[in-house]
Amino acid sequence: MTTPASTHQAKALDGMTVLDLTQVMAGPYCTMVLADLGADVIKVENPDAGDQARRSWGRPGAGEDSRAFMALNRNKRSITLDLKSESGRERFLELVRSADVVIENFRPGVTARLGIDYATLAPLNRGLIYASISGFGQDGPYSTRPGYDLIAQAMAGVMSITGEPGGRPVKCGLPVGDLGAGLFTTIGVLSAWAWRQRTGEGQYVETSLFESALALSVWESVEYWSTGRVPEPLGSANRMSAPYQALATRDGYITVGANNQRLWERLCRALGDEALAADPRFASNMDRMTNLPELVTILERHLAAKDTHEWVDILLEAGVPAGPIQNYREILDEDPHVKARGMVSTFTHPTDGEVPVLSSPIRLSQTPAAIYRHAPLLGEHNDGVLGAISSAAPARSTE
Repeated sequence: MTTPASTHQAKALDGMTVLDLTQVMAGPYCTMVLADLGADVIKVENPDAGDQARRSWGRPGAGEDSRAFMALNRNKRSITLDLKSESGRERFLELVRSADVVIENFRPGVTARLGIDYATLAPLNRGLIYASISGFGQDGPYSTRPGYDLIAQAMAGVMSITGEPGGRPVKCGLPVGDLGAGLFTTIGVLSAWAWRQRTGEGQYVETSLFESALALSVWESVEYWSTGRVPEPLGSANRMSAPYQALATRDGYITVGANNQRLWERLCRALGDEALAADPRFASNMDRMTNLPELVTILERHLAAKDTHEWVDILLEAGVPAGPIQNYREILDEDPHVKARGMVSTFTHPTDGEVPVLSSPIRLSQTPAAIYRHAPLLGEHNDGVLGAISSAAPARSTE
């Protein structure tokens, strides 16, 4: 496992201050990425309970906070403010005056009622970048609906093309609506940050779980617009080429990516069946797509002769992309590539000790992403952050 980096190491987003009003996943994932890259992310939480994920989401740690919360909130600081109170709102506004970014994921309309929406805050800070994440966007007929990843996946089409043909609807195993929205918001914030470097002006950034999931539907939208057919579930198969999917072996499954003519011929040779490459049913990619069920039957008949790990070695040696389907124990505890690439890190938490987390996949040669601070306890940094406000503006510190 890698260890936390020094807080003094140069980071790409040194100097960026983010006020984080988000909770659960989409927003915290966005602000985690920014924090990993060096932004000073100040998590502004309700003093009664804080982020919902601290208590009600995932298995709890040794203390009160869940490991799920810890995984998404490393490198951040936490303060508590009651934004429904006048004093809490005033202290937040003082923070806004010197902040660079505000990110929120309230339901549309809530920030306006609290008096902390973009229209209210922008006049206080010309360079303010303000980002909103919601279930369906700030306007449109669905804008007031609750924002949940499951609902976004269903309505954006993801569940309609996930699973085996003819099976019940299945959601993607990863929360692609939540995570996609977090990543798209990160891109939006960094784009606005680049614009601000040139102009000094901030701007409003907005996306939703629904639109993020839909934006990832590249092949599916192309298939519909090109053919007029409504895309359907294909299991692990690919919409554009074959064979490109999971196939059964003697002891499990292997993924095979023979998605062009050269790789298809290599696969046939590796299986010891060069005649298969000349079979008119599978002569071209279009032929293989048309006759995919027959192709899978033939390929799995060959693959049933050996175990998955044997076939992976054989196919890779033959120049055919292939890999096993691994579970998370195999990935996180045993995979040598994960270890070599340092994709598991730890931080030392006040109640839980050494906590393992996934490392950032972003590689920067001069200012690498890093884990340098544990996920904060609720209100852990009140003195440092709010104390500075009290010293600078005592008239606004009446909470």
